[in-house]
Parts: sequence; structure tokens; C-alpha cells
Amino acid sequence: MSSYVFPKDFLWGGALAANQAEGAYLEDGKGLSLVDLLPTGEKRRGIMKGNVPSLTQLESEFYPSHEAIDFYHRYREDIALFAEMGFKALRVSIAWARIFPTGEDAVPNEAGLQFYDDLFDELHKHGIQPVVTLAHFDVPVALIEKYGSWRSRKLVGLFETYAKTVFTRYQDKVKYWMTFNEINMLLHLPFLGAGLVFQEGENVKQIQYQAAHHQLVASALAVKACHEIIPDAKIGCMLAAGSFYPYTCNPEDVYQGMEKDRESYFFIDVQSRGEYPGYAKRFFKDHGLNIEMESGDAAILKNHTVDYIGFSYYSSRTTSTDPEVVKNMTSGNVFGSVANPYLDKSEWGWTIDPKGFRITANQLHDRYQKPLFVVENGFGANDVVSPEGEVNDDYRIDYLKRHIAEMGEALQDGVEIIGYTSWGPIDIVSASSGEMKKRYGYIYVDRDNEGNGSLKRIKKKSFHWYKNVIHSDGENLGELS
Repeated sequence: MSSYVFPKDFLWGGALAANQAEGAYLEDGKGLSLVDLLPTGEKRRGIMKGNVPSLTQLESEFYPSHEAIDFYHRYREDIALFAEMGFKALRVSIAWARIFPTGEDAVPNEAGLQFYDDLFDELHKHGIQPVVTLAHFDVPVALIEKYGSWRSRKLVGLFETYAKTVFTRYQDKVKYWMTFNEINMLLHLPFLGAGLVFQEGENVKQIQYQAAHHQLVASALAVKACHEIIPDAKIGCMLAAGSFYPYTCNPEDVYQGMEKDRESYFFIDVQSRGEYPGYAKRFFKDHGLNIEMESGDAAILKNHTVDYIGFSYYSSRTTSTDPEVVKNMTSGNVFGSVANPYLDKSEWGWTIDPKGFRITANQLHDRYQKPLFVVENGFGANDVVSPEGEVNDDYRIDYLKRHIAEMGEALQDGVEIIGYTSWGPIDIVSASSGEMKKRYGYIYVDRDNEGNGSLKRIKKKSFHWYKNVIHSDGENLGELS
């Protein structure tokens, strides 16, 4: 049996997002959020990239976030199942438009505030620590319509007001916070990451990096507010992580791999170190980008850096400068990657690389010298319920045990890790595809891609496996393949 020693206060648990789980998309005064305009099907990816046909819902489309898995009404039942597994933490997000339906309301929506009060109380009742993301692919649509979302400086102040409101309300209930989920997604799926909509002929890079600056300043102001309002809290950033391997030892490939990594590290460099790195300044200069900054921005960024680095890890990526190699790109993952001949892929084309998890954790710790928090890691698969009503997801168990083992190795390497909240502990709507059949959970939800199903919850084989992992504090993973 494989055995790893994890800290006794290690936060084992799971992670989900408001827009992929809650449903009740306009209930109790909630405003429309950007994900509520993302349909399933072939149009979804284009819209996520900023090619948005309409900021109103189209009758011809199915929007999976509108009901999702109805966590809004069923969270008590779901939290009881998480508690049965022994969760120490549950990562959730607050829907900004539940608190401020238009993003700039004079007073917050009490019904929205009360929902999260009740949610956090239910978690505490079961001894589960809430880990809360302020913005998880979430901008009120009214702010996109009025200001163009994060391309406008106006959103900095509105986000700060939202952050202060929830810090004040939940200061006794939430001690772990994060600002923006996968902040680097802004460069890859700008509508999903920041509500950005592009018109023909616009300088997309200029808009993206201006929006990034606004988010980075807003993040720093949220850190400042959190430290002032909840002095005993910890607030982190959040990166969609995964190293880029050079396809060969050709220095051109190696350099490109470094540049690809820096695309993502740029955000965390600013949030963790408090200033724009030299390579970013050169990038702006080389591409003719002029980022508008106010006089106090540099001090805000420098004085209000994050306490820890939250990150997701699903797979590594591989890059090449050889045109022939580049023809062999993998599909599925948001981050373009050439196929790595040494690694297998999931049915959605995501590379499976447990060793890359350890590599990424070491790189992040070496770079920032701050605690890490693994807030997403998981395996999307098309699970099937047997005639006996069982889901035997051995492939998920294999993926997770090999990744947790590498996390155990990273701890022995000296990497400080606060906790591990695997992605989608209950099946939820896929952010990338909008599908339900791309399932991550330990708990099956009876719902299909068209929104049909009873929403009944069924424990999978992995439910019992993860319960044993948590109960043993990671010592009992089972045999590694």
C-alpha cells in the first residue's frame, strides 16, 4: 500500500462554483450573470472567446446554468454527503449578481446575502470550512452592457464595494478567500474570464491587458479590505496552472515554453510580488500596448499582495516551434498543446500527467515562497449508471490517487500546501463545454446535456474511496497503477 504523510490540519475537500451548481439563476432577486448567456453546443466556445451575438437570452438555445444541479435548493442534502466523506473544506463562489443584481445597486440584495449565510452555517454545522471565491467566471450582465465589463476602470470600485460587503457580512464565518478564479483565463476565454465582448477591428490584446490591470488592482484592493475587515483571514489569488514542456531540447522550444508559462505567471507575479515583471513591460512595448494606470496603482499592488497561491491543476502542456509538430495539437483543453507522446489523454483530450502536478507545485513554491492551496484537480469522464444503480468510476480513482500521491511527494520536497479541494465533488455543469455528461463528481447527478433527469444524487465508487483517503489523512490511497 502506498502511504503519504499529510499535515494533521490539512484541508481535504471539494470545490464547485455558483454558476455551475446553484441554478435558480433569477431567483430571490438575482441579476443575470455572464455564464447565464453561455449555451451548450458548438456556439459556446466562440462566445467564451468574446464573440457574443447577444447580451440577452435566445429562445433557440439551452442555457445549462439556469437550473444547473439545483444546489441552491438542495445544498443541505449535498453538504450532508460531503460531510459523510469527511470534508474539512468546501470551496464555493459567491454569485456577484446575487448580492448586487446590476453590479451597482445602492443596497445589496438581502435575499442573496441570506442564502450564503445559510450555506456557510450549514457547512459549519458539519465542521466544514468554507473557502470562498469572490469572482468565479462571474460578472453581472448589466455591467457588461453599461461599461463593457472589465475594460472599464469603473468596475474596480464596484468590485471593491462588493468585496467589502461580503467581507463585512461573513467575517465570522469565512476565513479563507480568493479574489478571481483562474485569472489568467482572461487571455484565453475573455468573455468567460472577464465579460469582455469584442467588436470587429478592435485591438484585442490592448483590451485584454487593460482589463487585466483593472482586475489586478481590484484584487489588491480586495486583499486590503479583507486584511482590514477580517484580520485573522487569509486571502489568495487563483491560477489555472500546468507547466508548458518544450517538445525538444531545442533552445527555441525551451524558450517558447518559458514564454508560455509567463503568460500565466504574469498575473500571479503581480498579485504575489506586487509589481509588473520586466518581461511583461517588454511584452507591452513590443506589442505597442499602452496600459492606462492611475498614479496610486503601483502602491496599491505593492502593498496588498496575497497570502497564498490557489491553483487548479488538471494537466501539463507541451509546446513546439516546429510547424510539423504543431500540426498535432490536442483538442479539448483551453490551453493549446501539442500531443505529448509520453502521456495518455482523457476522452475530452486532456493530458493525464500526475508527475506534472508535483512539478507545477514545486515551481509555484520556488517562485513565490508562499503557501499553496490546491483548489481544483479532477477527472472529467462520461460516467454510466449500471442496471444495479452503481457507478464504478475506477478511472477517476486511478487519476486522483496518482495525483494525490504526487502531492504527497511535493510536501516531502518542502512545498507548503494548505489543502486539496478536488474539482466538482458532485457532478456539475462543465464550464468549458456546458455538458453534464463530462462528470467530475464522487456523487452522480441524474441530469443530461439537455436538462432532463430527476436530479437524484447517487454515490459513486470514488465516494467511498475518497472517504477512506480523508479518514486516513492521505495514508490510504490504495495501490498505485
